[in-house]
Amino acid sequence: MTNMINAAPALQETDELRADIYALLATMLRKQPEADLLAWLKELESDQDEDTPMARAWSALALAAKHSEPSQLEDEYTQLFIGVGRGELMPFACWYLTGSLMEKPLAFLREDLEILGFERQENVKEPEDHIAALCEVMSMLIRTGRGYEVQHQFWQKHIQTWAEKFFTDLQSAKTAVFYTAVGLLGHAFMQQEDNWYLQLSPAAREGGKQ
Repeated sequence: MTNMINAAPALQETDELRADIYALLATMLRKQPEADLLAWLKELESDQDEDTPMARAWSALALAAKHSEPSQLEDEYTQLFIGVGRGELMPFACWYLTGSLMEKPLAFLREDLEILGFERQENVKEPEDHIAALCEVMSMLIRTGRGYEVQHQFWQKHIQTWAEKFFTDLQSAKTAVFYTAVGLLGHAFMQQEDNWYLQLSPAAREGGKQ
C-alpha cells in the first residue's frame, strides 16, 4: 500500500511479534494465502499450556490451514471481499464508520499518512482505508521505530474504531471457512493491542520504549 524511507532500528521481541502479526494479517486480507504461506501456517504451534484468546486463535488458524487448499481459498476470498459488484464484507473503515465509501474518514487518514511520510503505491487500486493497508502501515510504524505514541494515535484514530467489528463479522460471514480463523486472530489481536497500549506507562508511550 505504501512506501516509506527510513532506517529500521533493532526491535524488541514484543515489537517484532506485533509487527509480524500486523504483516501477516495484511497479507491474508490483501489476497488469499499462496501455497508457501499456507504451508507455513499449517506448521504453526501455539503454547499448549497457554489458554488465551491469541493462543486459541493461532491453533484455529493452523487447523484451518491444514484443511485448506489454495484454489479453495481463492474462491473464498473472492466471495468474501470481491464478489460480483461487491463481496459479502466491505473491509474499509469508511464503510464501517459511515455506511459509504470514500467519505471523511478516508480524507482524515490520507492527511495523517502524508504527515507520517507514507504514500500510496501506483499499483494499489483499493483506497487507503482497506483493513490490509492499515495493518501494513502499523507494521511499518513498528518496524521503523516510530514511538508508541505515534503508533497508538494512528491505531486509535484509524483502526480501533471499527476493526474489532470487522473481524467479528468476518468470523460469522456465511462464506467464511478459513477466514473464520483469520477473523478470530484479528479480533484477539485487536483486543491484545488495546490492552497493551493501556498498560504502557506515560514515559514508555512518549519515549517509544518499554
